[in-house]
Amino acid sequence: MRLVPTGPPARHRRSASLTNWAEEDRIRCQELTGKDETMNDARTIDAHTNQLAPRSITPEALVEIEQRVLWLATSMIHHANRVRPNPTGLKVGGHQASCASIATIMTSLWFEQLRPGDRVSVKPHASPVLHSINYLLGELDEKYLTTLREFGGLQSYPSRAKDPDPVDYSTGSVGIGATAPIWGAIARRYVDTTIGGAGTGRQYSLVGDAELDEGAVWEAILDTSVAELGEIVWIVDLNRQSLDRVVPNIAAGRLEAMFSAAGWQVLTVKFGTLLESLFTRAGGPALRSRILDMPNPEYQRLLRCGAEELRRRLPGDGIDASAIAALIAELDDDTLLRAIRNLGGHDLDALRAAYARIDDTRPTVIIAYTIKGRALPTQGHPQNHSSLLTVEQYQQLAAELGMDPNDPWARFAADSVPGRVCAATAETLTRKKVELATPPSVPADIGRTPSGTSTTQAALGRALLDLSRQAPDAAKRVVTVSPDVSSTTNLAGWLNKVGVWSPNERRNWFDDDAETIMHWREKPTGQHMELGIAETNLVGLMGELGATWSRWGQPLFPIGVMYDPFVERALEPWSYGIYAGGQSILVGTPSGVTLAAEGGAHQSIKTPSIGLEQPGCVSFEPAFAIDTEWTLLDGIGRLGRPDGSSSYLRLSTRPVDQTLANVPSDPAARERRRRQVVAGAYSLRHAERPVVTLVGMGAVITETLIAADRLAEQGIAADVVCVTSAGLLFEAVQARRGLTEGSSWILDQVFPAGRAAPMVTVLDGHPHTLAFLTGINQVPGAALGVSRFGQVGSLDEVYRYHGIDTDSIVRAALDLTD
Repeated sequence: MRLVPTGPPARHRRSASLTNWAEEDRIRCQELTGKDETMNDARTIDAHTNQLAPRSITPEALVEIEQRVLWLATSMIHHANRVRPNPTGLKVGGHQASCASIATIMTSLWFEQLRPGDRVSVKPHASPVLHSINYLLGELDEKYLTTLREFGGLQSYPSRAKDPDPVDYSTGSVGIGATAPIWGAIARRYVDTTIGGAGTGRQYSLVGDAELDEGAVWEAILDTSVAELGEIVWIVDLNRQSLDRVVPNIAAGRLEAMFSAAGWQVLTVKFGTLLESLFTRAGGPALRSRILDMPNPEYQRLLRCGAEELRRRLPGDGIDASAIAALIAELDDDTLLRAIRNLGGHDLDALRAAYARIDDTRPTVIIAYTIKGRALPTQGHPQNHSSLLTVEQYQQLAAELGMDPNDPWARFAADSVPGRVCAATAETLTRKKVELATPPSVPADIGRTPSGTSTTQAALGRALLDLSRQAPDAAKRVVTVSPDVSSTTNLAGWLNKVGVWSPNERRNWFDDDAETIMHWREKPTGQHMELGIAETNLVGLMGELGATWSRWGQPLFPIGVMYDPFVERALEPWSYGIYAGGQSILVGTPSGVTLAAEGGAHQSIKTPSIGLEQPGCVSFEPAFAIDTEWTLLDGIGRLGRPDGSSSYLRLSTRPVDQTLANVPSDPAARERRRRQVVAGAYSLRHAERPVVTLVGMGAVITETLIAADRLAEQGIAADVVCVTSAGLLFEAVQARRGLTEGSSWILDQVFPAGRAAPMVTVLDGHPHTLAFLTGINQVPGAALGVSRFGQVGSLDEVYRYHGIDTDSIVRAALDLTD
């Protein structure tokens, strides 16, 4: 098996007469080949046109900046752990080795390649490098450099919402931040084709090689829509180490093949100029093969060797050992030690050449060989992932870099060459201030009163169509997203009306087929997107569509639909999207054990409690079509604004008699009902003197009302309350107790103390979701719901099995009132 070289190199001693390691490599290369292999032109390659662009950066200045970036990142972590008081003694942490691994790549990217419209997702553990660059560019005040991982300071990982300096993508949840630029690219294109003004720009992802273990990464890469996104550029920091060890079987060839198979351009940056020059000499091809073929741990061990031991180990015992030994015998110790660690991810010329080869017609991945902990005392150690420099090591690093450990935050002098480069780069990368467009107004009530029998799932599609007729400006901002379930989640009518979004118009070959009921018209003005069956991709796209208001000032109203049993699979990336500022509506349908015939694998149990637990999100589980319309419109009205929030709607395919909703005909009473619906609950039936209160949510409201009728026949008067949002009610309870800010009026209207009675709560989900309601008035209660894996069967059989049928409700009420 052919494996790539591995892990951090042994520590090297810098020549006292030289100021940086790249300059040393250039001189060594020149001495060996008789020519200068580096690019000394004061201009750089424009990453978008492959033409020389007037960024006047000398190689020497760029290396000085690279070293300062490394120093600042290392110092931030050092200060947080070794200098700042820590009374608790708890670990602060940071990743000096991971920062050192990618410092060259990020310096090259920011100071030579980026343009204002570009955006970058930075691998989580490199956040100090990002802050260092922002500091040198004048985007971060010095006072923050001592606050890494401190309350109110620089975050542990890049955060759009919480860091004080520019961050394009929040990262930290492995695999999600890496893929976000893919969905950001689609969101930018969507805004540009449907509204305009999003401009152009590359979307970069800086990814650690271990992050490629995440399935979410490959789900995104393999989606068929991604192969057309030429603005996507990934840079893989291939240092071949994970948290615990050197990874033995990371093979660049395998990664190259996987990306290539997905239609990506693959550029591999293996070696720097010094090693490449050695490969051209006698014995050079053998040396190259030896390095490429050896196992990762063996290469890692070589990086820990001194020159004498390296001369013994490097040739190996193969047929070319003598040729390799003869080649390295010609090198002095310092050159030999420098050569073994001269990998492409730390070579500015090699990186520059890779950027110049990017094909803007398809996604590109640059696989850059790097060294974890490069240039730090910990380089080469297989467990250096979370290791910290000692005070002595930090002082030694300062001496080697010519820095003052007692004044670590020095910027370049404004009139120095690096200082002028930083100022010019800051000016080049300045973005226009985003002017936030006010979202169009969303009606609170369409005005229809559904009749007959219907489902909340069907009400979703009808509400969207009604919105397009009554409020076309708001409807134009709606974009629906689905993972190949548009027809089975009742979006067919909406899709037929608005069309499917595509960067380019495509012919619908079934437009003349009379039996085709879904018209798949793909065009740049379409408002529906359909991905493959990968829920993580869906919510990733929703998050970026929901962030366009902050990126380009243009709010969208993204609504994603998926089967409710798979919401849990998508919950973590969706939650992370909310954390990063993305506002969207997630619709889970059909839901619960009400989906009786599908069996346990397709019956959701825990999803109702999402609204109690998910920050930045309001959840609704409507029982009737009118409730669905009102809660959907309320959710849309929360989107696309600085104080906005996301919503989650849990819908059902159970047909329900809509007259049971008893919607008031009086306009004032109707508006009162609507306000209660979007606040969390409303009174559906009032008894003159209630003996018990029955509280139902969602699909089981029918059983709840029938149970009230049966209790009445036995002389037990029951109030019936329909809950639409357990989360909003819980917030009201917390507000009443002074634990949070907010309003508690809904509790006074729906659960007044004067009508307090023993309470039975019931829902098609885990019973704890509504169990807290008994505490409003401190009454006895019984919480009914689903706490076991589902079973296949008829609706009556499945409800009876879980104890949420009418008989179970009646029994629970009798137990409380007997």
